[in-house]
Amino acid sequence: MCVENTPPPSGRLTRRGVLAGAAALAGTSAVLTGTARAASASSAARHGSPGRGGDLVVEGGRLLDPVTGEVTEDAVVVITGGIVRAAGPRGRVGRVPRGVPVLRAHGQWILPGLVDAHIHLNTAAEARDAVLKGATSARSGSTNFYQDIAVRELARQAPEQAPRLRAAGVFVTPDLGDTILADPDLAPLARLRDGVRSAEALRRVVEVNLARGADTVKTRVNERAGLPEQDPLVQVYDHEQLSTIVAAARRGGKGVLCHSYSEKGCHDAVTAGIRSLEHGAFVGERTLHEMRRRGTYFTPTLTAIAGLAESSDPVLAERGRAYLPVLKQAVLAAHELGVPLAAGTDSSGGTVDPIGREVELMHAAGLSALDAIRTATTGAAKLLGFDSTAGRLARGFAGDVLVVDGDPLADLGVLSRPARVVRAGFAVPAA
Repeated sequence: MCVENTPPPSGRLTRRGVLAGAAALAGTSAVLTGTARAASASSAARHGSPGRGGDLVVEGGRLLDPVTGEVTEDAVVVITGGIVRAAGPRGRVGRVPRGVPVLRAHGQWILPGLVDAHIHLNTAAEARDAVLKGATSARSGSTNFYQDIAVRELARQAPEQAPRLRAAGVFVTPDLGDTILADPDLAPLARLRDGVRSAEALRRVVEVNLARGADTVKTRVNERAGLPEQDPLVQVYDHEQLSTIVAAARRGGKGVLCHSYSEKGCHDAVTAGIRSLEHGAFVGERTLHEMRRRGTYFTPTLTAIAGLAESSDPVLAERGRAYLPVLKQAVLAAHELGVPLAAGTDSSGGTVDPIGREVELMHAAGLSALDAIRTATTGAAKLLGFDSTAGRLARGFAGDVLVVDGDPLADLGVLSRPARVVRAGFAVPAA
């Protein structure tokens, strides 16, 4: 069946039908309560302007700058309108605005909010949980019905409720399953006997994603590790198919993240031009060299693979035990070669893992504590295009703050147990 002659998807559905439907699925109506606030958010959405950030002063703790590794004693961070206006030692920050709420961090450490470069957020509750666990910025690894696009809009209008997000829309995968119902423009694909494999079908799914407002495109080269009936080393798309996906995404100015495991699959994906390699347990040296040359990012999602080892399913448990040490070796090899790394938990299914756990696992793979922190701050922020917004606390950056009860350079475990989280100048209350 040919889908190339089908009219291109309409972009008008992006703001109305899809966002409204996805918002309902994501549960944002339960969050944006109150007639006045709902009306304000609706007006802001129509005019494309985000909700205003908060005003806050964080003072008294030790401030860590992931860029330099410098630690500032008795630091002050001044946030107004959700943006950092000053950050540094008390004596150099200058006058603190009067009447602004103060978060005292004496005896604690202050870091920028962390970045989860691979997470699946399907509901408003999951989005808020991610923030509470330290992920103030994130990239979606796809959702079934464009919920991530609604979560992205929620984050713009009510930043304390969701991480700043790059949305991936729906998965470009051979078998769309019920995702075929996510958009009427996917309906022409329903009768394809071999699934989404032809160049026309692959372009169609990418085009629908971009028309609906996706910031990036998610695809796969191998089967899933988290399903015992699948073999993660079996390849589902070849180099030519991956190149078609990448080319279609690039026409819309977007990059591609690719689920991968086998060395051949990883190499095909990287040489096809993907922006980041996800999982990549068996990525080989030749592919890592190619990634360094191209600037391709590696998002290993160690948390997800470690989780397999704890599964009650014997197939998955054995898979996790076998894959985790191999993946750790790949992470260290990538780091030593200069391949850029980004932290991502691959949280899904209603459970949000703390991004701090991924940082711990990066360290366990052989990175220094500071370099491990960089994978969830400056490194991940650059991958997401947030490098002038997230990943550090400096003038002009977002007022996203993590306050922890210990020295993260000595004990990375404190990152998984934030004492306080600030999102765009709002101190987020615990659930």
